[in-house]
Amino acid sequence: MTRTLTLRKIGNSIGATFPKEVLDRHGLKEGSTLHLVETPDGLTLTPYDPDFEDAIVAYEDVAERYKNALRELAK
Repeated sequence: MTRTLTLRKIGNSIGATFPKEVLDRHGLKEGSTLHLVETPDGLTLTPYDPDFEDAIVAYEDVAERYKNALRELAK
């Protein structure tokens, strides 16, 4: 689904308002954190931290290479 948002001046900042049904569908409310990601195709706005995925990938690599050491440390 495509939505058009208009940027508006809010105090000294610029903000966008989101339709209530979109906020409800994605569990967003005042104070929710969104991440703005620049991609070759434009901008992506997501509630998911893109750096978290990089951290998980790095953990999985280390966990695989050092699984015996991690198993011993867990004892």
